[in-house]
Amino acid sequence: MYGICHTLVKGVRSRRAMTKLCILGLGALLVCLQSAMADDYTPQQPLSVKTTASQLQPDDLVTGDLLQQNQAREWIDQVASEIRTIRYVDQLADLYYGMGFVPLWQDTFAANEFEQQLKILAMSNVSTDFSQRYRQLRQFKKSNDWRQYDLLATDTLLAYMSYIEGLPAYGRGWLFGNGVDSRLPLPSEEALSRLYSEIELGRLHSFVSSFQPTDENYAQLLLAIKSLEESATKRWPAFYQPGIIRLGVRLRDPDGLITILESLGDLRDFEAQQLRAAGVRTYNIDLANAVKKFQQRHGLKVDGAIGPQTRQWLAISPQVRMRMLALNAQRARLWQQKSTSILVVNIPNYSMNLWLNNQHVLESKVIVGRPSRRTPVMTTKVASVVFNPYWNVPMSIMRKDILPKARRDRGYLHRNNFAVIRSWNSSEQIPIHTIDWRLMNAKSFPYRLRQKPGKRNALGRFKFNMPNDQAIYLHDTPAKALFAKETRAFSSGCVRVEQAADLARILLTHSGVSEQRVNQLKARTKTKTVGLQHKVVVHLIYQTAWVDREGAVNYRNDVYSYDDFVATSQKQELFTSIYTE
Repeated sequence: MYGICHTLVKGVRSRRAMTKLCILGLGALLVCLQSAMADDYTPQQPLSVKTTASQLQPDDLVTGDLLQQNQAREWIDQVASEIRTIRYVDQLADLYYGMGFVPLWQDTFAANEFEQQLKILAMSNVSTDFSQRYRQLRQFKKSNDWRQYDLLATDTLLAYMSYIEGLPAYGRGWLFGNGVDSRLPLPSEEALSRLYSEIELGRLHSFVSSFQPTDENYAQLLLAIKSLEESATKRWPAFYQPGIIRLGVRLRDPDGLITILESLGDLRDFEAQQLRAAGVRTYNIDLANAVKKFQQRHGLKVDGAIGPQTRQWLAISPQVRMRMLALNAQRARLWQQKSTSILVVNIPNYSMNLWLNNQHVLESKVIVGRPSRRTPVMTTKVASVVFNPYWNVPMSIMRKDILPKARRDRGYLHRNNFAVIRSWNSSEQIPIHTIDWRLMNAKSFPYRLRQKPGKRNALGRFKFNMPNDQAIYLHDTPAKALFAKETRAFSSGCVRVEQAADLARILLTHSGVSEQRVNQLKARTKTKTVGLQHKVVVHLIYQTAWVDREGAVNYRNDVYSYDDFVATSQKQELFTSIYTE
């Protein structure tokens, strides 16, 4: 039946060829729908066909076809009036009419796979629409209302397909504070055509499975969520003790601390049992070692002392952690590793990692943009390495940072090797002493600033050019002391790399430049740009939760507040609805 009716759904309306079969099978298939999906399911206005195909003339077939289409639309409208979240009414009417009203989600494997993916999306809280759809599907499943379940699941699948298609273009807005658009358009014709073909071939399960990333990072995040699910159903200890807790300090609630560390995997079960059995009341070496593991996973200072930041992270419940993991699982869709050579900067972790030919070759601390001048999330490539670069000061930095200092301190520009030039299109230098700062302010300053290479140059000895429309690049820095800080959001948007010299050497040798030649260039003071024959893909990502190479689940502070989508009260309501199924 569906093989013939498929032509209508694709828009090729060969109605005379299909109407006879659709009419012949419609009544039986409606009965099939009722019995297959639930014993107690009875449409309020069941479709029926009283006229047999043998009694119909050609013109009658067309009339009958239109009648059945109108009845299909009425049937979908009836269900849509009961389920406000159903959106793609016309597409559902065409789809189910073309299928002969056979239930689509009889394949429990396909339904379960879709529910699992939808659960992670709902848990991420980036879309109130998908969260509501997931809750309703669970409710219909519990109440055995299979007609409503089937139609809502199909409508939700169309929305989900649209979401997946839109991620490359809109994901950097959707998943970083804005949330997913509440009314997504229909999927593309190409995507719909693939859906119809897979349904016709009985491969809905594989079709749905294809939307789950094969990336290892995504799979590990799902496992981390699963490991927290049991803890999420229990009351989370409210561990709070002011001051700095160090070795020997008496604990107000030792069992609360033990339970938290045990639930999150920093204390093994038998270790927690031993501590409880011993009736530990003071902060001892075993607890301090567990806290050090906890601090390591949260990007905190690893000293074993429980201060304000460690205490804040200890208070975060499994429900909130699961939401962080789910959100970052969605973000992982944006930067799946498809290249064997890749450079990744994780902004909240203040880190850079480089892989060449699938081998991890370099890790470095980085400094990223401060919250008021954020480093953007993007994908690009390293195109060239610049030795001893000039710094063409961006207009915003010149006006906000440098010119106010120059007005207060007339020797500032000279001491820091800045040259004043007429414009970027002109190399004419304006003598600094000729500038009347009494008549100048940041907005009226008509010139440009360029800093010469040298020890004071803000870019240090190396600059790594990456084509993009936001003038963002990686570079060295003379301010090495800042890398010792745990929180390193100090720049104006570009990324400062602690191991910049090693990065330059590795990228150049990977592109065929000899190490001897690299050393020669490093020894010089002249500016030299060297293009890379093998351009390495660069991902500037924003992951506040991930699983590292040792299998430890890591969390980081949301430095740019990208994880905030709704108020705390709404979050709690969402988690309550999801975890009390």
